[in-house]
Amino acid sequence: MSGAPVLEVENLVKHFPIHGGLLQRRVGAVKAVDGVSFAIAKGETLGLVGESGCGKSTIGKTVLKLIEPTAGRILLGGEDVTALKPGAMWPHRRRIQTIFQDPYSSMNPRLSAGTIVGEPLENFGIAKGKDLEARVVRLFERVGLRPDSMRKYAHEFSGGQRQRLGIAKALSVNPDLIVADEPVSALDVSVQAQVLNLLIDLQEELGLAYLFISHDLGVMRHISHRIAVMYLGRIVEITDKRTLFTNPLHPYTEALLSAATAPDPRRKRRGKKIVQGDVPSPANPPSGCHFHTRCPYAVAECKVTSPPLKEVAPGHHVACLLR
Repeated sequence: MSGAPVLEVENLVKHFPIHGGLLQRRVGAVKAVDGVSFAIAKGETLGLVGESGCGKSTIGKTVLKLIEPTAGRILLGGEDVTALKPGAMWPHRRRIQTIFQDPYSSMNPRLSAGTIVGEPLENFGIAKGKDLEARVVRLFERVGLRPDSMRKYAHEFSGGQRQRLGIAKALSVNPDLIVADEPVSALDVSVQAQVLNLLIDLQEELGLAYLFISHDLGVMRHISHRIAVMYLGRIVEITDKRTLFTNPLHPYTEALLSAATAPDPRRKRRGKKIVQGDVPSPANPPSGCHFHTRCPYAVAECKVTSPPLKEVAPGHHVACLLR
């Protein structure tokens, strides 16, 4: 990895307070993210995968500084932006952009598509007038949209076209990193592939880094270089995608892959793993290893000792006492 990573997250924590009683005093906290660390290099895609409620989207929002972290550090290009207030954060906004799950809800229905894509260029003082219009035309062409559709409104586009609009808007300020939160989950399968291939092509062309958040292992396999598996606010396994699919080491990862509709025939299998029970509440997570209440291999120590995320093979980190 040359130079500083595009993004570094160190022991990130985000707890949401729970208030109760007549005086609405704090009576607890939802531990949405509970000590997460990772880094993303230029031109790399790190996938975050896990069940709903595991903290994936909270990490994305915290990295974007849409919500403030409870503890930990966030570094963009080696610069610590953790404690920056909105005004001080503004110059860094160009470096990190986002693609939303539902692009329509993030677009002003009163503005034309060309205005929506060009708005960041005006906000950051990058272009105006004819230069701005020319840049927007190039952005439309780059994401596979016809320039003559610039005068249309968001409701006149299909779901896949709206997502392309969202991608064009994110690209407009030449970011280093894009946080993509379930960007294809609302699209038809055929359209999903088109959008994913567009993102891959743009990454190869521009050297973009992606933090790609999804619950879909098939999507992760297509776009990610490395995958981090999350469970109850913690990363339990992180490695390159080939190793994850062929040789998962954490019991939770095994269960996720076992439940996939199209398992990898090359993966080492020890029988189908079915996780019993429901995900515990992040407001009251189990002691020790959070997964021990559902793990088929759990031993007594798992109930009292929280396993660190340790490297068990080059580039392969697992949080499990049995590894």
